[in-house]
Amino acid sequence: MTTLEKKRATFVPRAERLTFGGIVRSEFTKITSLRSTIGLLLAIIVFGIGVSVALGLTIEGAGLPDQPSAGFMLDQVTLGTVLFGQLIAAILGVLVISGEYSSGTIQPTMIAVPARLPVLWAKTVVVFAMATASALIATFGSWAVTYPMFSAFGLEIGLTEPGVVMSFIGSSVYVGLSAILGLGIGTLLRGAAASVATAISVMMLLPLVLSVLPASQAVRNLQLLSMSKAGDAMSNPIEDAGGFVDLTAGFVSPTAGWLIAIVWAASFLALGAFRLRRGDV
Repeated sequence: MTTLEKKRATFVPRAERLTFGGIVRSEFTKITSLRSTIGLLLAIIVFGIGVSVALGLTIEGAGLPDQPSAGFMLDQVTLGTVLFGQLIAAILGVLVISGEYSSGTIQPTMIAVPARLPVLWAKTVVVFAMATASALIATFGSWAVTYPMFSAFGLEIGLTEPGVVMSFIGSSVYVGLSAILGLGIGTLLRGAAASVATAISVMMLLPLVLSVLPASQAVRNLQLLSMSKAGDAMSNPIEDAGGFVDLTAGFVSPTAGWLIAIVWAASFLALGAFRLRRGDV
């Protein structure tokens, strides 16, 4: 046997090192290969733009302001993205993890990544980026489509108006955080039906329940600190008046809205991470 043949016979290729970037690419491939995922992302765009167009077509009967108003325009443009986008994104986050549990593919995933948590962090990065990107298309697309409708009444507002772009970004990030919240709940409960019901309850039913309870400062505080109220604040133009949070006056600034939404999403993600790390797959 020649020296070259010995080298070939004894050569063992080095195992490829597992990196977080590789896990992210793997999760991106898995998520984008599902038609349901692509459908949900497109739904964020369709509902966001569709609701804004419907509101734009009926703008004359909506009580038009006397002069161009950024607040009025943003209410019309961001409503569909925030209202429907948060629910669709939460469902997306739930299905990303619960689908693997129902199909059994979570086991080979965890065998490939024994540390477990990097998989959850990678899913978090992917679903947040995809949901936020879809919401950005929806918000800016809604503004572009409805701009001529506002212009017909002399109420058009450009992107250079203070607070407009940040409102669009805030609305989109809120949708992305809703996806993280759904992912956290899905990781915690694992079942799709229970997870979707819980996510909807947190974002939509909780404020409704609080609104019918006897009025008290504690109930008002819970309403102001809810996930949906944070989304409303993030989609509003930046205001200097009112401070950070005024529980007495019922005011939540956009900055406070960002913080509240992040806390909600991070809390459920942390609970999901704890169960994923400590529980059985």
